[in-house]
Amino acid sequence: MSNPGMATAASHPETGLNHLHLGRYAGTGEAAQRAAVADFDLRALDRAFLDDPYPMYHLLRHYDPVRRMPDGSYFLTRYDDLQAVYRDSKRFSSDKKIEFKPKFGDTPLYRHHTTSLVFNDPPLHTRVRRLLAPAFTPRALKLLEARFVALVDRLLDRAAKQGGMDVVTDYAAALPVEIIGDMLAVPPADRHLLRDWSLAILGALEPVLTPERADVGNRAMLEFEAYLASHLAEWHRRVERDADAGGDGFGDVLAGLIRGENGERLTADELVQNCIFLLNAGHETTANLIGNGAAALLDWPDQKQRLIEDPGLMKTAVEEFLRFESSNQLGNRRVVEEVEIGGVTFEAGTLVTLCIGAANRDPAQFPDPDRLDVGRQPNRHLAFGAGIHACAGMSLARIEGQIAIGRLLARFPDYRRSGEPVRGGRARFRGYLSFGIEFD
Repeated sequence: MSNPGMATAASHPETGLNHLHLGRYAGTGEAAQRAAVADFDLRALDRAFLDDPYPMYHLLRHYDPVRRMPDGSYFLTRYDDLQAVYRDSKRFSSDKKIEFKPKFGDTPLYRHHTTSLVFNDPPLHTRVRRLLAPAFTPRALKLLEARFVALVDRLLDRAAKQGGMDVVTDYAAALPVEIIGDMLAVPPADRHLLRDWSLAILGALEPVLTPERADVGNRAMLEFEAYLASHLAEWHRRVERDADAGGDGFGDVLAGLIRGENGERLTADELVQNCIFLLNAGHETTANLIGNGAAALLDWPDQKQRLIEDPGLMKTAVEEFLRFESSNQLGNRRVVEEVEIGGVTFEAGTLVTLCIGAANRDPAQFPDPDRLDVGRQPNRHLAFGAGIHACAGMSLARIEGQIAIGRLLARFPDYRRSGEPVRGGRARFRGYLSFGIEFD
């Protein structure tokens, strides 16, 4: 394996570091910055990085954009390099069976994270994605959109009576759980269980898996699997009895997954694991999008005012929220045959981390990348990935973000912080656990 060593700004044209957000590294000098890069290790992240990773992302991309980590894996931070990996699904595998075995062992977490759509290659990936496709057609999205508007207004009515709310727990996290609950026909009385299960299962994907986090994640998996086994058995009986089950936005996805296509169905375990995946993926991406977007507008009051004066910018604003504070900051691939990326040759078996958060602030692709610009165009961010693994529910997430943030801003244009927000403290998924707001 070759490693070209520390890159320079001249080796990959960009604007340099002068106008980038360097946080605690600003003014420290090149030697100190290079030393910080040399010490960077995903398995030893401090709280300062988890609160604000972008200064380190800028240093990595500037000095060592294809960084070999202490464990022998590589960490990529340039937009063009991530695009090259996303386009090459034959040589960069998403299958996690080899990578996750040492991390999870024979556990429920291993069973889930090696069976779900996102961590698999064709043919399983193709089969599951094809079964999900009907849920995201324009007709299906229109049905879900009407429900989402009603739900948003109901939550905002409640917030109005209270004079404020926690924009995460009372709003951003509650919204996608309800929509995905509809798609999977989860009874409303049971939906309060879903978010904690989701956070516990996804928390196990952090670079470091502590015994405590593993225990919480595996317990959540067992509880979620047991719940779904009972729920799916009942829904399966309904589908067998009624050929028209679903079709109104309630249970559409579940009915499609159970029925299969052209006589081909998911196994019982594949069905369970991909229902869990749908909840986790849809919840995390959308909740963080809404929470991060609402918070970003408070940090950039000129952009908040711009949206108030021109609500028609909401579509481009949501794309900018996705770029500026990407819900999913990290992706992973395993090299299956020798390949070169960014001047580095990767041998088969090499593990690669794709830093989406860094790529989405690459000044070679995004002018003035640390500035929030709700009218930014073009904006070809990678928040939803790219290639065959581009997020299947990206259209739904965009609609949810536009409605939730747009109606919040229209209803309460003077919303402001109430108390100290609490960051999620995770490297892979960036968002808030709590973010209080109040309004007149």
